[in-house]
Amino acid sequence: MQATVLAIDAGNTRIKWGVHDGRTWLQQSAVDTVRALELRDAFRTLTPSVVVVSNVAGAQLRAELAALLAHLPAAHWIASRRLQCGVRNDYADPAQLGCDRWAALIGARARGIRSAVVVGAGTALTADALTGDGVFLGGIIVPGERLMREALSANTAGLAQNAGQFSSFPRSTGDAIASGAIDALCGAVERIAAFLERAERLRPRCVLSGGGAALLAPHLNMEVELVDNLVLEGLIAIAHDTQSDRSLPGAN
Repeated sequence: MQATVLAIDAGNTRIKWGVHDGRTWLQQSAVDTVRALELRDAFRTLTPSVVVVSNVAGAQLRAELAALLAHLPAAHWIASRRLQCGVRNDYADPAQLGCDRWAALIGARARGIRSAVVVGAGTALTADALTGDGVFLGGIIVPGERLMREALSANTAGLAQNAGQFSSFPRSTGDAIASGAIDALCGAVERIAAFLERAERLRPRCVLSGGGAALLAPHLNMEVELVDNLVLEGLIAIAHDTQSDRSLPGAN
C-alpha cells in the first residue's frame, strides 16, 4: 500500500499543495506566498504519512513552513540531483538547478512524456529541454509577463502599465506592451524547442504549467499540454521513489 503524501510547491508568488493517496488527489489548494501562515488551519487536520516540499522562496518561508508542519512526519525538502526518477540532470552543478524545475521535469517524465520543453510560467518563465530518454539538457530563465510589464513601467517615462490585449499587429501602447511580452515569452519557448528538435531530430511538445500558462498556450506554435500542478506531480513521484529507497522520511 502506497503512502499518503502531502506535497507542497512553495513558489515566489503562490504556495500550492495537495494530498495524494497513490492513486488520486484527495485535496488540492493554494494560497499567496505572503499569506503562508493561513495554511495553519488546513495543515492542522491532515494526517499524511509522508511530507515532501519544493521551496524556491527563501529561508524565511522555509522556516514558516517548517513551523506549520512540525506536528507531521519530518518533511523531505527536495534538492536537485544528478539522477532521479528516470531523469538525468546535465547541469554543470546539478544542485544549482531550482528544485521546482527539477520536480517539474520529473513530473513530465512520470506522465510518460518524451522529448519536451517543460515550461513553468510564473513570476519568471523557465523553459527546460528534456530528451526522449530522460536527459535534462539545460534550460533558460526569463522574466515573466508581469515582470516584463513592470520593468517597462519602472524604467521608461512613457510606458506606464496600460491595459492591453494581444494582437498580431498592435495599434495602441497597451496592446503593444501586452503583445510584446507574450511574443517574447513564446519566442523564448519556441527557440528552446527548435534547439531540442535539432538535437533529437524529433519535434518536441511543450508541457506548460504555472499561473501564466493559460495566457501563453493559445499563442505557442507547437503542441501544448497544459498541466495544472506539474511540480506537485513531480513531488509525488519523488516521494514514492525516495520511499522505495527507504530514505524517507527525513530532512535534507
